[in-house]
Amino acid sequence: MAFRATPGRTPPGPAPGMPSASFPSPQTPMPGPGGLEEEEEDEEPAEVHLCVLWSSGYLGIAYYDTSDSTVHFMPDAPDHESLKLLQRVLDEINPQSVVTSAKQDETMARFLGKLASQEQREPKRPEIVLLPSVDFGPEISKQRLLSGNYSFIPESMTATEKILYLSSIIPFDCVLTVTSGTLGFIPAPLPIPSQVRALGGLLKFLSRRRVGVELEDYNVSVPILGFKKFVLTHLVSIDQDTYSVLQIFKSESHPSVYKVASGLKEGLSLFGILNRCRCKWGQKLLRLWFTRPTQELRELNSRLDVIQFFLMPQNLDTAQMMHRLLSHIKNVPLILKRMKLSHTKVSDWQVLYKTVYSALGLRDACRSLPQSIQLFRDIAQEFSDDLHHIASLIGKVVNFEESLAENRFTVLPNIDPEIDSKKRRLMGLPSFLTEVAQKELENLDARIPSCSVIYIPLIGFLLSIPRLPFMVETSDFEIEGLDFMFLSEDKLHYRSTRTKELDALLGDLHCEIRDQETLLMYQLQCQVLARASVLTRVLDLASRLDVLLALASAARDYGYSRPHYSPRIHGVRIKNGRHPLMELCARTFVPNSTDCGGDQGRVKVITGPNSSGKSIYLKQVGLITFMALVGSFVPAEEAEIGIIDAIFTRIHSCESISLGLSTFMIDLNQVAKAVNNATKQSLVLIDEFGKGTNTVDGLALLAAVLRHWLALGPSCPHIFVATNFLSLVQLQLLPQGPLVQYLTMETCEDGDDLVFFYQLCQGVASASHASYTAAQAGLPDQLIARGKEVSDLIRSGKPIRPVNELLRRNQMENCQALVTKFLKLDLEDPTLDLGVFMSQEVLPAATTIL
Repeated sequence: MAFRATPGRTPPGPAPGMPSASFPSPQTPMPGPGGLEEEEEDEEPAEVHLCVLWSSGYLGIAYYDTSDSTVHFMPDAPDHESLKLLQRVLDEINPQSVVTSAKQDETMARFLGKLASQEQREPKRPEIVLLPSVDFGPEISKQRLLSGNYSFIPESMTATEKILYLSSIIPFDCVLTVTSGTLGFIPAPLPIPSQVRALGGLLKFLSRRRVGVELEDYNVSVPILGFKKFVLTHLVSIDQDTYSVLQIFKSESHPSVYKVASGLKEGLSLFGILNRCRCKWGQKLLRLWFTRPTQELRELNSRLDVIQFFLMPQNLDTAQMMHRLLSHIKNVPLILKRMKLSHTKVSDWQVLYKTVYSALGLRDACRSLPQSIQLFRDIAQEFSDDLHHIASLIGKVVNFEESLAENRFTVLPNIDPEIDSKKRRLMGLPSFLTEVAQKELENLDARIPSCSVIYIPLIGFLLSIPRLPFMVETSDFEIEGLDFMFLSEDKLHYRSTRTKELDALLGDLHCEIRDQETLLMYQLQCQVLARASVLTRVLDLASRLDVLLALASAARDYGYSRPHYSPRIHGVRIKNGRHPLMELCARTFVPNSTDCGGDQGRVKVITGPNSSGKSIYLKQVGLITFMALVGSFVPAEEAEIGIIDAIFTRIHSCESISLGLSTFMIDLNQVAKAVNNATKQSLVLIDEFGKGTNTVDGLALLAAVLRHWLALGPSCPHIFVATNFLSLVQLQLLPQGPLVQYLTMETCEDGDDLVFFYQLCQGVASASHASYTAAQAGLPDQLIARGKEVSDLIRSGKPIRPVNELLRRNQMENCQALVTKFLKLDLEDPTLDLGVFMSQEVLPAATTIL
């Protein structure tokens, strides 16, 4: 930046004024400050680093998420030697690295070895990091936690107050006991929780790996914006196969050529149609709820209460207003992380400004809503006046328009008198320098037509004159009374006595102003970071409100109803349920009811023709149950959900070359998972199991699996089986009793046509009607007719003979081909060998004919 003044004309200078940014009241949070266009948020790839410690039967888990710079820890939980709880955590958070102690027992070592060798986890297979066991020492871990530099703790706190504050979040000293014998073992109590040791090991790993601050000075620590506790109790177990076959999530390649490298977008899925969130963190929370369906009735009902409130017609305007406000809730953790690292951008201040005032708008709106709803009460109380203080500071200090113009942090007038004085002097420089240049020109050689005085930051004031024709060599640049500095664009720059006086008098104004404004920015950052905890809480509650508004919007548009939860029953009862995805794709959709509560009909065998809707019905039951367990309204007239602890499926074979398994083996693995883990509170959906092998073997395996469950009596899971193995019923392979119920999809034969009613009813299908489906697929009529003939012969036990007409047609075609070859022979050709022709052409053809 340089100011130039030339005698005889008015020199260009900086902008004549520094307009201030508008400062709306808390009731008008929508306008952007000073007209500054909001920049796109930086998309930084999120990483998760997990630390786990297995000790005395207890599991200690902590992980760091770079997307919000937050450490999450799980209270110590007992786990079986199979480490199923740990596997579930890994499946959910999908960490980039797993940190643990190098001194582990055989169980953990075997688990980690298996984890590192799982090829099917590519390319997301985690890195296994082993740290010395001393890094997980109880006292060392405790001291590492207490001595950490955390931006969410005010600097004014004393060491004792800091310890008390952290102790209110992290239980440093507690003794765990297990009184329930449901796990089959009672581990010994621990004097120091494993979670503290896991946290200590995680902090050691973060500081050693320098996650997120690799290129920073070594004194800069990894930013930690908070500690959050997470639990996996009362969760419903759902594996990845179930998420895939029910189409809860579905990733597709992004159609935009500009986003090919960024990966995937959400396709037609349950998450896709329900995700109407307006902020990024709302989408993240909705995905988290989908991965953590829960049995906690209090939590589920609290979600449904909010959705039901916003579905009332009189509350539609409030919902729309809140949705608009939520669109301004941006990536606050990323901004706080940049502040902690002193990397704050100009756009960050505007984003934070809008976020805070939108949060205040949400607070004011929630204060007028029923306080009986917990979420409204939390927002009204916890969105404190600290938010107004933050927004007031930003609005009164930051000059957004000038910051955008200069691409750096600048402050408004009347904030610092010294800065205002220096800016006025800087703005008055052009006219002053014009006068100085006029006086300098009077003392220069008459051959010099003009000159100017310029100001260059970090260099100072210089006298600039044009390069004349006689100035060829460097020695020609020397002018008496002036110190030559440099040549630039045919301009010679000198220091004179007057410019040296200006340097002493005015100094480097531009740099001084920038330094002082940077100091003010640092002080403003400290004020914001001191209130980081309220900003984090804003993000938590706003994202929850965003999710529930999105679910309410979907429920309104698709006609969903509120499910009811009954701990007295196991299973589900659904009246006129619908498939949430299929009903959007089909012109008409026939609803079906479901009743699998109580001890009657725990195993439902569903038969029916192909394409009659059996698979859709199975997925419909699974999806409605899943939606109820995440706290969403469901596509049904009524739904009563009992105690469900898991959903297992065998519907679609997830084939992959990398697995090295056959399709049938994959099907068997899915069924084995259900057989080994399902309880009487589980829901099991099986579609066409046994079709991947010999018909008799497949039928036998299906019957054996169902008889295994039926032998459990009232402890049998709730099982829905769709099959075309009609012999399962005809041969009475299943025992008779109240546990088994036979259902079919209603159809009607109209001549050669088959009419589907897609309605579930009692009974057993008489045939699979595969020929009708084959005709719909476009197979030739003669093939379909032959197929029906062979099928009838097999069922009647009669031998299958070749088709005579087809055989005669083939013989005639072969004879004609042989005659054609004879007629084409040239008997006068000397190279013709009749013996070779007879052996190679005639004899094979004759054999085929005979």
